[in-house]
Amino acid sequence: MSTQPQLPPYPATTPRRDARPYLLVLSAMVVLLDRITKIWIDHHLPMGQTITVIPHIFRISHVLNFGAAFSMFAESASPIAVRNSLIGFSAVAGIIVLTMLWKMGRAASPASIGLALILGGAIGNLYDRIHFHYVVDFLEVTIVRYHWPDFNIADSCISVGAVLLLLELLWPKPKQTHLDDITTDTTAVDGAL
Repeated sequence: MSTQPQLPPYPATTPRRDARPYLLVLSAMVVLLDRITKIWIDHHLPMGQTITVIPHIFRISHVLNFGAAFSMFAESASPIAVRNSLIGFSAVAGIIVLTMLWKMGRAASPASIGLALILGGAIGNLYDRIHFHYVVDFLEVTIVRYHWPDFNIADSCISVGAVLLLLELLWPKPKQTHLDDITTDTTAVDGAL
């Protein structure tokens, strides 16, 4: 009497751990690191002074940015309007990024990590704009003859997050179906018949 070969049961999918708490912790760590570095600069480096780290390439500086990213609008005729506009824009952008992170962040991916970095950077700079009316920038980079505008940890995280989002858009992972999870050896089944 021949017995029917048993196919392996459909694999039980183990529920993935929700990555959102970890992503929110990453955002909080960005805010904390941003605050710590800005406080250190405020207390240890006089305004306008620099510390050379790599000659002709990288220096630590102490600059106040009253404008947007890369000091755009810093020389505006109405700085209060610029500040209020930047606070409003940053708050709305932060809410949008938080909403996207909440929807996409169930699984850790380059996009969700990028959103967490952007959220942390946006909150770090928003805090400065609300509390001090300016943002402290302290990283100064020169590449050959190009002097990059001074920036900070929050700006760096926003830039890295944007690159991660772009990478996810350019190289999306193929969608996985439940059939991809099933692995059966059909030769064993055929040989038993």
